Amino acid sequence: MSHHARRSFPTILLLGLAAILAACSGGAAASPAASPADGGASGSPAPSAAPSASQVPVGTIEHKTGATDVVLRFDEGGGFVPASFLVTSVPHFTLYGDGTIVFRNPALEGPPAQGSAFLANPLRTATLSEEQIQDLLAYALGEGGLAGARSEYLNQMVADASTAVFTIEAGGNKKTVSVYALGMETPPAGQPGAADGPARAAFQRLAERLTNVDANGTFPTDVYRPASYRGVLLDGSGVVAPDVKAWPWPDLEVSDFVTDGDPNVISFPHRTLTVDEVEALGVTGYEGGFQGAVVKAPDGTIYTFAVRPLLPEETE
Repeated sequence: MSHHARRSFPTILLLGLAAILAACSGGAAASPAASPADGGASGSPAPSAAPSASQVPVGTIEHKTGATDVVLRFDEGGGFVPASFLVTSVPHFTLYGDGTIVFRNPALEGPPAQGSAFLANPLRTATLSEEQIQDLLAYALGEGGLAGARSEYLNQMVADASTAVFTIEAGGNKKTVSVYALGMETPPAGQPGAADGPARAAFQRLAERLTNVDANGTFPTDVYRPASYRGVLLDGSGVVAPDVKAWPWPDLEVSDFVTDGDPNVISFPHRTLTVDEVEALGVTGYEGGFQGAVVKAPDGTIYTFAVRPLLPEETE
């Protein structure tokens, strides 16, 4: 398990899945599925409207179909961020082969702190139909620019910014596209990267859609509740807090939290925690993860503690 810093960019606009489907199909967007109370399916999105003549036919973009197969992902890494942010960051959006999406809009304001613990908004999840998967992949590969993208886009005019990372494995494309300082001004004419303006604009539009895939909450989704979490111990030297928690796990020791052991990877002592073990910390609304909780080990050492939800393909 490695930790890579991720940071949201402030220029994200709030566009939704309805825009994706309309852009890809030229027709009507999908309507929400009926709620269980109405006798319909669960909170998963309904199939989109019948494809228009300009839409890519269903099934023409090949992709894996497993529940842990990452087909499309948007993440951010790098930049000047604190360690507690680094270890709790999660990709903004992931589409899995079975149609599951797991996402969180980084532009939304987070919940209030609980003492020293700063909470993140919960991840959201839904299930797309195969037609919706095809629409989304067609957009990402076409108008979103991933099919013709090279592996890296630099911007030497900006320092300490984050890097947007798009990953796709579909339609014969298997690539990772890294875009440094996405959402910031394109280098001026004559500077390295100046010719990348159109590509950067396409990536920005794709990022905007993926980060607000539920159209500001109007597209039906559920809170993502993982079976387990990653708990991370961070040095709490010098931390003074009125809500220091006694070590809450009688069956766990500090030594049970271990680093990856790779000197080339930034890593902090961590271990996989069950839902019950996370709840023992006494933090409510923890589903999206949190940072900054202060715990006191049995030997008196003070640590700050961070919790990150694990994604379907993650085991630790």
